[in-house]
Amino acid sequence: MTAARESDALHERARAFVRAFERGASMPEPFDALATDLARFQARYVPGYARLCAARGVDTARIARACDAPAVPTDAFKLGRVSAFAPSEAAVVFRTSGTTIGARGEHAMRRTGTYDAAAVAFGRRMLAAGWRERVPVLVVGPSPEEAADSSLTHMCALFVRAFGLPASTERTYFVRAGALDVDGLSVRIAALPRASPALVLATSFALVHLLDASGARSLTLPAGSRVMQTGGFKGKAREVAADELRRAAAGAFGVHERAIVGEYGMTELSSQFWEAVAVDASSPHGVYVEPPWARVVPVDPDTLAPVPHGEVGIARIEDLANVDGAFAVLAQDRVRRVARGFELLGRASGAAPRGCSIALDEMLSGEAAR
Repeated sequence: MTAARESDALHERARAFVRAFERGASMPEPFDALATDLARFQARYVPGYARLCAARGVDTARIARACDAPAVPTDAFKLGRVSAFAPSEAAVVFRTSGTTIGARGEHAMRRTGTYDAAAVAFGRRMLAAGWRERVPVLVVGPSPEEAADSSLTHMCALFVRAFGLPASTERTYFVRAGALDVDGLSVRIAALPRASPALVLATSFALVHLLDASGARSLTLPAGSRVMQTGGFKGKAREVAADELRRAAAGAFGVHERAIVGEYGMTELSSQFWEAVAVDASSPHGVYVEPPWARVVPVDPDTLAPVPHGEVGIARIEDLANVDGAFAVLAQDRVRRVARGFELLGRASGAAPRGCSIALDEMLSGEAAR
């Protein structure tokens, strides 16, 4: 079987998880069954991952659990190619902001259908919960035409199509050429029908700029509206505490704080994680949940072994939708498992954690000689 045919079969198995989730049915197979097959596939066709497995003494043919497969540090996407296919086969290449070590990380996708289905299915459950009709969607960010290599922009465009009013001629995106159009957004919000909710999609940093620049302009949304808040302040000169920004955004938009829903994702992944505040009245802000096709495991920053429940580690993220790159990604974000999901506690300060650095060296060893 060719790599492409293997990939197609693995994508279909990942999509089966999404379809089962949408139906409220049991998952089609155990998480570890697909995870270990993904590890074997990626060890065969991603040279850097093969080197990482060899350096760790891991025979992917023998592993039985997802946790037995090494995870790829996110910095590897900046310094090498993490793809199971040739560059000419890429349908899209998403790029990171490049604010950590200068280089921009790249996540190439041979097909986007699995990403799209997973994003819409979990976004519908966690962000658009309870809405039977489509709603106006306003994006405090650039359009896909302006930011074609942004996975966040791609996700927002998916939500515009999936949750937004069909064939709307109204303006949707309110960042053009890097400039936030506060006047245009205010006018658009003022014209929204008051009898139905609206959805605003924004990054944390965009919200800070919006609140700073709004002045006396009204941004009050219709009753029942929600606001997606995502991203931190990596590489930015100004930071605002999450609870402070949430209170300010809720006040500016005229919504309850629980209508501000946090999203956590990254360019290197194909799945996203959400606060459950829109679907669970007892779930606190700052706690994120996974879909059935992804796991977040806090691990020791030196040994990369899982830490006990309730202790802080760096995030090892296992994503069954990440078929053609790395199903297991090692991030530098600090996380802690709690009763309802996991807490996101910010990035590890200073240099990359020792475990990430060693894994990166193991992946890249021999890369320069190729």
